[in-house]
Amino acid sequence: MTSPTNESHSFTPADHVFVLFGATGDLAKRKIIPGLFHLAVAGLLPKKYRIIGVARKDSAISTKEFRSRAYDAVCQFGSNKPEGPMWRAFEETLSFAWANDDGTGNLVDAVTRAEEEIGGSAERLIHLAVPPSAVIGIVEMLGSSGLNRESKIICEKPFGVDLASAQELNRVIATCFDESRVFRIDHFLGKESIDNILALRFANGLFEPVWNRNHISYVQIDVPEKLTIEGRGAFFEQTGTFRDMVVTHLLQVLAFIAMEQPLSFDAKPLRDEIAKVFQSIRPIEPHCVVRGQYDGYRDEAGVAPDSQTETFVALRVHVENPRWKGVPFYLRTGKSMAEGRQVVTVGFNEPVIKMFPVDHLEGQRHGNELVTDFADPGSIHTHFLAKQPGPQMRLGPAVMSFRYEDSFRTANNLEAYEHLILEAMLGNQALFTRSDGIERQWEIAAPVLENPPPVEVYAQGSWGPASIERIVSPNRWSLPR
Repeated sequence: MTSPTNESHSFTPADHVFVLFGATGDLAKRKIIPGLFHLAVAGLLPKKYRIIGVARKDSAISTKEFRSRAYDAVCQFGSNKPEGPMWRAFEETLSFAWANDDGTGNLVDAVTRAEEEIGGSAERLIHLAVPPSAVIGIVEMLGSSGLNRESKIICEKPFGVDLASAQELNRVIATCFDESRVFRIDHFLGKESIDNILALRFANGLFEPVWNRNHISYVQIDVPEKLTIEGRGAFFEQTGTFRDMVVTHLLQVLAFIAMEQPLSFDAKPLRDEIAKVFQSIRPIEPHCVVRGQYDGYRDEAGVAPDSQTETFVALRVHVENPRWKGVPFYLRTGKSMAEGRQVVTVGFNEPVIKMFPVDHLEGQRHGNELVTDFADPGSIHTHFLAKQPGPQMRLGPAVMSFRYEDSFRTANNLEAYEHLILEAMLGNQALFTRSDGIERQWEIAAPVLENPPPVEVYAQGSWGPASIERIVSPNRWSLPR
């Protein structure tokens, strides 16, 4: 496992009580519980720990049922089989409690008992794997019950639904938790290939000198998904793709690409540079956005028959600083598209003098692109033009490639959630967003939220509405390649 930070800490956290709200939900089943077990197998959990699942009283289950569900989750989604002494030891750490927003429940007793079982001074990490609407009530309950004291807290995205709600959420959290103990999680930032953008830029003199407007003509961040909303109609109607993907994930990735070199990769200097990027981004103008909705979305359960919620968005973003002024950043993401990809494309300027005949390449890509595929395990490809064999100076497209799975051992790699949960246990905030960054992202998004363009229907399995070409013109979308 690698970490992008150089803070001097061991990768074995102090003893912990891990409190998981939303323990019976989809995120816990798919990511958090299997991830915790993988951390245990990798020897990266504390020497002593307890995991307490939490739900409201009307959704509470027994400890026996929680352990059974955890077993099923690891069987279905884990990278390690739940068997042998390792699983039995992990299973013994699992228990379940319930808590309502009014403070009733047995959670406080469960935490106290877990800390007594561990002995000494265990730290406490509270993970809110719950919808945004539930966060404020839980945080206030944690404050009134005293469970906030000396605790760290992980908050899932989206962090609010607009600027006002994000400010209120940050205000309530700040009344119960110091900002140094708040971890706003965006799993994209835990990906090896996203972290590797920092290494690519700042550890290699080959790239950083040309990482600016003098040499780069555009940047694209493309995250199409083949999946539909997968039965989450009620949730999706409240968020949509713009809130769910752009305001959180894609703007964060943009900041890693656009940031200046920090003094170090410790949390404060790294997050200071990210905040400067957010401050430099011009609020997104509605005419720079295309919103789409896949054909058949309105037939999904929980979706209004006249829904105007977007399942697709393509947009153009501008970073107004000396490094990037005039360079467009193109962002595209959507559901039920032709492919599932996670790609950053940096397009470099074409040569000023056209010395080589390229008419035979009409309709093909001419190179001059650096492509980072950040879908696990990840890869980096340099697309360029090279001379084809023969007596004539005839060019053809060529690629130089780096692939994680070919270059490094990947058996013990941590998935994004595992990486970030470990960093939260260690107290390292470098890959988590600050409150000012969250609020600035909603400010950037405000014009589109206040005056959204109409949704345009697109066919399932396509690349989105045809009108997205106006967003990227005079350039072209990197996908399909």
